[in-house]
Amino acid sequence: MSIRPQPDRVIIFDTTLRDGEQSPGATLNVEEKLAIAHQLALLGVDVIEAGFAAASPGDFAAVRTIAEQVGGSGSPIICSLARAVRQDIQAAAEALQSAAHPRIHTMISTSNIHLKYQLKKSREEVLGIAQEMVAYAKSFVDDVEFSPMDASRTDPEFLYQVLEVAIAAGATTINIPDTVGYCTPKEMGILIQGIREHVPNLDKVMLSVHTQNDLGLATANALAAIENGVRQVECTINGIGERAGNAALEEIVMALEVRKPYFNSYFSRPIESDTPLTNIKTQEIYKTSCLVSQLTGMLIQPNKAIVGANAFAHESGIHQDGILKHRQTYEIMEAAAIGLPENRIVLGKHSGRNAFRTRLQELGFHLSEADLNKAFTRFKEVADKKKEMSDWDLEAIVRDETQIQVESGFQLEHVQVICGDCTCPTATITVVTPGGKILTDATVGTGPVDAVYQAINRLVEIPNQLIEFSVQSVTSGIDALGTVTVRLQHQERIFSGQASDTDIVVAAAYAYVTALNRLYRYLQKQPDKSKSDASDTAAVNC
Repeated sequence: MSIRPQPDRVIIFDTTLRDGEQSPGATLNVEEKLAIAHQLALLGVDVIEAGFAAASPGDFAAVRTIAEQVGGSGSPIICSLARAVRQDIQAAAEALQSAAHPRIHTMISTSNIHLKYQLKKSREEVLGIAQEMVAYAKSFVDDVEFSPMDASRTDPEFLYQVLEVAIAAGATTINIPDTVGYCTPKEMGILIQGIREHVPNLDKVMLSVHTQNDLGLATANALAAIENGVRQVECTINGIGERAGNAALEEIVMALEVRKPYFNSYFSRPIESDTPLTNIKTQEIYKTSCLVSQLTGMLIQPNKAIVGANAFAHESGIHQDGILKHRQTYEIMEAAAIGLPENRIVLGKHSGRNAFRTRLQELGFHLSEADLNKAFTRFKEVADKKKEMSDWDLEAIVRDETQIQVESGFQLEHVQVICGDCTCPTATITVVTPGGKILTDATVGTGPVDAVYQAINRLVEIPNQLIEFSVQSVTSGIDALGTVTVRLQHQERIFSGQASDTDIVVAAAYAYVTALNRLYRYLQKQPDKSKSDASDTAAVNC
């Protein structure tokens, strides 16, 4: 095998749909995954890890659908994770058949603690499995990625052995996972240097890194790896993922963009070169971030780097003074660089459909007639309640009205609440069942939201436990749109819902019904036990 030419940029491997979906409560259905995959392709990611095909029938269907509808010629590489076992690799290969550029990503643990307590296998056995399974994956696709799970805690000499064997067996990408977020940036640099010095056939593959955020060092570790020769990074939108999450795509990309003169030298470029270091269309970052937050039900913390609500906000008088005199005094990047619109008032209750459509297109939303009609109707409803409508209001409306619809479930028809300091909070709720029946109930609660939720529970009769209720203001002012996020637990699974409205109680009701519908769909599928080992495969973190 000849030496593999290395790219003069960073390959962005997005695992939002695999590792990101492993965040508690972030389970996505096929339609939601497909919507995110289309946006990731628009964003310009190089590789989409569409899921873990062997984990469940739903994951298999998602990988297959994304391969068919997003993985055409000229599109990103479509990848499926697979343990180093034959049935996983077979499932991945079958699901990826329609992709123009398929990749199988297979992995096996290599650290002493994993070998002793999880795999219960010797080093010799792991070496044999790695060699056999990489070769087996290679028999299906040309592009095979191999990950030694928990690499950062693996004995270096053994790690070098495993990597050499995997490359010899046909791996085209070697990924180094900091599976439990244990590394510091300096240690990551030493780890990558050691691999480059001691794995003799490393020049035949792409070197990659996957960094978890358990100590808050995921982005720093990924950047340290890039400085030491890594040319692919695995990351997720908004940094979501197992436990504390992964390196955030937007942080890595914007660090490479804003600090381009610094990183250029690591790519043998002139310091002043303005050529992008990734293929990411940065103006799509904010829109992608909002979509992932909406569909997973995971709110973005206000002080989150790049995409948080406060990332481009200034309250300090000193900072405001500096910004007014020259933006770069306190901002190292422009909000427009990530596609964040200015908070300008452009529409109101007298605005027409054409003006509404035009403004949405300016914001990057190109809706079908059906979605436009739904969004416009909601816009008029909100505009009647608010004196001024901002771009952020419009985005919240569009995300609510065009979110992926459930195949079946309960529809909220009517919400009425009576409350006050001398009144028992009472909620009257009307829902339409999946079978078309119209049901109404009224309940007293400790507060208006409690009353609403008790009434809904009595109507839908789906056992659940509310474990999280949060409210976030979309815009400022007394008439601001508020977004409510709820998380429900049933047995050991978590289901989330999100909705926006100027009335927080109404938003709370719709968010709750969304979460209940996700639970309802899950319960509907429970008789299908065709893959009994799904629980063993559904949460692999590499």
